[in-house]
Amino acid sequence: MEAIHKLLYYCIFVGVLCCVHCDDFKEELFIKPLPPTHLYGYFQFVTLVDGDTSSFHSHLAPRSLAEVISRFQVEELHLTLTEGQWRHNQWGYPVLDAAPGAELYAWFSPDVVDVDTQWKKLTATLSGLFCASLNFIDNFNTVVPQMVLWPMGAVKSSQNVTSQLRYASLPREIVCTENLTPWKKLLPCESSRGFSALLNSRMIHNTNYHSIGVHVRKVCTSNDCSDTNLEIKQTVALVYDYDIINSNDWSFRKLFGQGLPGACPLSSDSKIYVDVTSNDTQAFTLMPPPDNFVLSQRGGSDTRLAVYSIKPDGQMINIGVKHNSKTELPLSIPPPLHFNRYVLGYGKEFGGIVTELTNNCWTSINVVVLENAPWWLPIQLSSLRINGEAESKLVISQYYSPGRSRQKPYHLELLIKLPPRSTTTITIDFEFVFLKWQEYPPDANHGFYIGSALISANLPTAKNYTSLPITGSTFDSFVNASKLWYPIVFRTNGAMVSLPTPDFSMPYNVICLACTVVALAFGPLHNICTKELVLKPVGTPVSLTQKLLNLFKKKRD
Repeated sequence: MEAIHKLLYYCIFVGVLCCVHCDDFKEELFIKPLPPTHLYGYFQFVTLVDGDTSSFHSHLAPRSLAEVISRFQVEELHLTLTEGQWRHNQWGYPVLDAAPGAELYAWFSPDVVDVDTQWKKLTATLSGLFCASLNFIDNFNTVVPQMVLWPMGAVKSSQNVTSQLRYASLPREIVCTENLTPWKKLLPCESSRGFSALLNSRMIHNTNYHSIGVHVRKVCTSNDCSDTNLEIKQTVALVYDYDIINSNDWSFRKLFGQGLPGACPLSSDSKIYVDVTSNDTQAFTLMPPPDNFVLSQRGGSDTRLAVYSIKPDGQMINIGVKHNSKTELPLSIPPPLHFNRYVLGYGKEFGGIVTELTNNCWTSINVVVLENAPWWLPIQLSSLRINGEAESKLVISQYYSPGRSRQKPYHLELLIKLPPRSTTTITIDFEFVFLKWQEYPPDANHGFYIGSALISANLPTAKNYTSLPITGSTFDSFVNASKLWYPIVFRTNGAMVSLPTPDFSMPYNVICLACTVVALAFGPLHNICTKELVLKPVGTPVSLTQKLLNLFKKKRD
């Protein structure tokens, strides 16, 4: 019997070991200084699942997330939870852009007939999985983008990706520890080993910008893309301020409160990349010295990276940078395309949304702008103006879907050709709507948030620009990549408007006054209604004790 048990344990061990080798897990960390006084850190954990997810057995990938993808027939999924605003004009472009608050969009399988029902079930399930308010996503804040988004993974050529796509955002969502904890539980080593051990909630939530994300897509395993694998990518983006850490010298202990306890034992590749492009004059020193240096050539620019290969030996590692006494901060180079968004108007009747797009290139750029206005902020298509003109030749194509009160948002997409070395202004007016008193949030006077606008563009080659985004499952596959045009999707800054708000203090004052009156009248009425009046006879004989007391009272007076 004991021999049978040993044989069974051996078979199980061999089977699990073979299954682990079927999947692949990699972890990477990218660190880069940002002008003028910031530091950018980007974590990327990629799990590649081999085989069909319909008969999924959990090996390295999170079973809970894979079951959600399989159950609701999701082809591709992108979820981000972000606190703060990325400054594209100063910092350049991030690795993956994200909108403030919560953002979710997904493509469903062509076999799904009722996409809206599957979308609602998906948001409710992800809400419980990540402890977020994604269950507030419904038809009244969901749009179907036509031009601005495209799949990042493998899709069938005959598939209508637009009809199977749903997009929604919750700009008011706040990112906290309750979102980070279930996110880390999806990793093979969770937060005990590997790069995820650096993600201390006490440290990362004190940054100027932090964003966590989950991105699921299908990738091809052959040239003809006959077979696909499932790629689950978990990301964390952090921006530190040198003024908060009191120095431009950084280390893992300063940034994360501890060192790195080695790589994850289940990871096939664990590397750290530090951008040392500005270290031509030995402005700073890396401690400890890196394993090697690589030259990344993307977008026509050269980026020098210091590479650390981390081993799962359990030794504590503290990587840092020591600057010289006379160190000049990196200069802020304007990116090829940057933008700004703000709200116009005064009073409580009419207003407008303005989006400014600045093209710094010497060639024209075609961009797609998506405006997603909630139903309580109706935008008027007749008031659309491009550089102050009602009809502009810059607009190549447009799509407009009018909203419906409490049912669907307003959806506008514009395909615009931006002239070289110019600034294009898009202005559209909106009206203020009176809401029902139950539809106001508890802090109604704080204002109402408007979601970010989406901007997709094909950026040309920029020789003097080194902050083009890094995409893909690993950094190594893009070290020597170079493209003539670089597709990317941006998110603008959010906005906030103040809707006509009733005086919610009036019912409070009425309640206080009514309660005060009732409290003052309750005492006398209660005494009158409950106390019993007893007649006291006048000619009652006085006792000796009472006579003595009365005598003492008279003498005292």
